[in-house]
Amino acid sequence: MTNAIARLLEIFPAPITPRRKDWSEVEATLGDELPSDYKEFIGVYGGSNWDDYLYVLEPGCPNDNYDLIDWARNQAEDLEDLWEFEKKPTELETEGNRVVPWATTDNGECLYWLVRPGVDPDQWTVMVNEARGGRWEHFAVSCTQFLASSLNGELQSDILSSLFPRATHEFRQLGEV
Repeated sequence: MTNAIARLLEIFPAPITPRRKDWSEVEATLGDELPSDYKEFIGVYGGSNWDDYLYVLEPGCPNDNYDLIDWARNQAEDLEDLWEFEKKPTELETEGNRVVPWATTDNGECLYWLVRPGVDPDQWTVMVNEARGGRWEHFAVSCTQFLASSLNGELQSDILSSLFPRATHEFRQLGEV
């Protein structure tokens, strides 16, 4: 168990229903191996909502609105269109660098992994993009470290809502709508 998962379990105990995935099938569909901490997170929490604001995407999520595979496909297309009008963040100017979404918010901000050629998925870091604009932030942490550090107040984003995190944390596993 990663330190970040252990910290998340302190913040909010695991739900009763763990989620099982065929990761080889998911990764073949995405065309990328995924970070091990994310796979562990999904096994413990599944697609989930934190503090009634941040939604962690899950491949094959029971709530179709938060399916990681659909988001990855749609965001890749949307961003390619966007780069025709907006400047790419510095981290994405290097040939082959790209982003893959792993979370979103009620306001429409998107949280991504920064994927660099030849970099092991367990070394991927987090980028946050504002909902309706060109601001990006880069955090040199894993997705679970980002979530745990955001929830306990150690890490703050200037893009995410100032109301996140809440003083009393809320969690819900995403189910069918």
